[in-house]
Amino acid sequence: MKKYQIIVIGGGHAGVEAALASARLGADTALITIGRDKIGRMSCNPSVGGLAKSHIVSEVDALGGEIGMNADHTGIHYRTLNTRKGPAVQATRIQCDKNAYPVRLQSLINATERLTVIDSLVTKLSIKRDKANGVILEDGSEINADAVILAAGTFLGGRIYIGQWHQDAGRIEDRSALELSRNLKDLGFRMARLKTGTPPRIHKDSLDYDKMEIQHGNVPPPLFSRQAKNKWDMFHVEQKAAGFPSRSAMFHVEHCGGIGVMPFLDEQLPCYLTHTTEQTHAIIRENLEQSALYGGMIGGTGVRYCPSIEDKIVKFPDRASHHVFIEPEGWDNCRIYPNGTSNSLPEEIQKEMIQSIPGMEHAEFMRPGYAIEYDFCDPVQLKHTLETKKVENLYFAGQVNGTTGYEEAAGQGFVAGVNAVMKLRGDDPFILGREEAYIGVLIDDLVTKGTEEPYRMFTSRAEFRLTLRQDNAPFRLLDKARRLGLVGVDVLDELKGIQVNVESEIDRLQKTFHAGASLAKMLRRPGIGYADLPDRNSSLSEEEMQLVETAVKYAGYIRREHDRIESVSTLDKQLLPKEIDYYDVPSLRRESREKLTRVQPENLGQAARISGVNPSDIAIISVYIKRLKGNKD
Repeated sequence: MKKYQIIVIGGGHAGVEAALASARLGADTALITIGRDKIGRMSCNPSVGGLAKSHIVSEVDALGGEIGMNADHTGIHYRTLNTRKGPAVQATRIQCDKNAYPVRLQSLINATERLTVIDSLVTKLSIKRDKANGVILEDGSEINADAVILAAGTFLGGRIYIGQWHQDAGRIEDRSALELSRNLKDLGFRMARLKTGTPPRIHKDSLDYDKMEIQHGNVPPPLFSRQAKNKWDMFHVEQKAAGFPSRSAMFHVEHCGGIGVMPFLDEQLPCYLTHTTEQTHAIIRENLEQSALYGGMIGGTGVRYCPSIEDKIVKFPDRASHHVFIEPEGWDNCRIYPNGTSNSLPEEIQKEMIQSIPGMEHAEFMRPGYAIEYDFCDPVQLKHTLETKKVENLYFAGQVNGTTGYEEAAGQGFVAGVNAVMKLRGDDPFILGREEAYIGVLIDDLVTKGTEEPYRMFTSRAEFRLTLRQDNAPFRLLDKARRLGLVGVDVLDELKGIQVNVESEIDRLQKTFHAGASLAKMLRRPGIGYADLPDRNSSLSEEEMQLVETAVKYAGYIRREHDRIESVSTLDKQLLPKEIDYYDVPSLRRESREKLTRVQPENLGQAARISGVNPSDIAIISVYIKRLKGNKD
């Protein structure tokens, strides 16, 4: 029987990033999934990015992951969000071709060396002496490995609901991993139930778009990946040289598997906006008892910040209407995704509800919406590397950790894949701090605080969001990317050159004066941009000018944020002994002892971020570990 270095369970967004990172780093990797043609499928919304989520995508791309590049190459609608607000909260969102997105990923995976796809269902983990040793498949065969990454999405104990009808499934028409979920419980992992859902799918030709507000994409399209941007710019130059006035043509992307053309156009597909009505709300209120969510069938906690339409009507009774975004699923796809109408009502009620929305009076259903309830593992059982504390060399990534969203899953999958390889090599772990990346915020929140509801990233979760912008992700993670070696040297050198140019220009602006004021001081004035300066550097690229402007305008705030980062880093550097028994620490409050014992923080900084642990507790622990160290010395 063949043995692999790393096994990845699950072919969703977490599993894809974990498997690609592992194989690209040179580890012999097996990706086990129930259907190789379903790898990378966009099970719900056909989009990547959005507020705060785009920061994670940009970070994964900066480190050598794939989600950003894949979205860029398969997009049908590109937009920058929050353009009226500051750069820290601006975000990119790309609506993708739902069929092309997984096809490109599957093609890439098939052509990746050291990566093997196994089409099967995992029923049990093989554990020997508290170490992951492989997996057992549904046919009883065993596959061995040095490390295992579990990225099972909503398949652990998954069950879907449409009204009072329900079925065990990890996704509609896909089986649930019931035995694997039971196996995790038998191994002693703390688990609970969560709930999410998806809207019905509507035929695009059955809608009246004249009754809706059209939303066009941005031209030129905002992109996540620098490599995709460079290809786009090269294509633009070639088209101009050939006499074409614009880039409104197919963009040929050479990538593995022989699929050489993807839609990458100025001619984007538009989205539309409509709203629910009082009639919509009345239909839902009258049929709440038939909803699986409000009819008592679902016990799992739902998504607070992306609620079902039933939740909206119950929790916001004074709202006369709610947004419904009409989003196409692809160039050659007749399906429409009505974002904002996720529900678990019976199909006939769903149709009545949808047809009460302006522009959807004659909507034809292609598939009803449904809710899905599934098992997840309490993420405080993980280290920051995403390795479990209970079983060595076993890693969890994605929705199994209580998160929701392709982007959060991809970030975790990448970190788990990298760390599995690093540990097998005997290298230092790959950990991103809260001050370094949104991925660091995400993982620290999970392993320190846990979650009782599906976790979704927001910019408000990042206390250092001014320095963790999307636009500077490649620069702040440049050293990390060099260490990993997953990003081409040419790209890294290009980034370093931009960084040098920006720093040099900022220095020049501080030393150059005009009418008695430095150019830097002039740039900080309201309404003044870099282009308005009397002595600007015309050799800088548009990107470099924007980075300079942001750095100078927000210099005072950024400086204060760096001071706070230094303070936090001091605590994070004080490691806690693994053998510490918090019930032996004198003067600690009972609540603190219980929570510290449950989480088992790795350092004082993490301990300080546990809800219920206060500054006096941290001072007590600090003195205690100094005494421990003194006694050992």
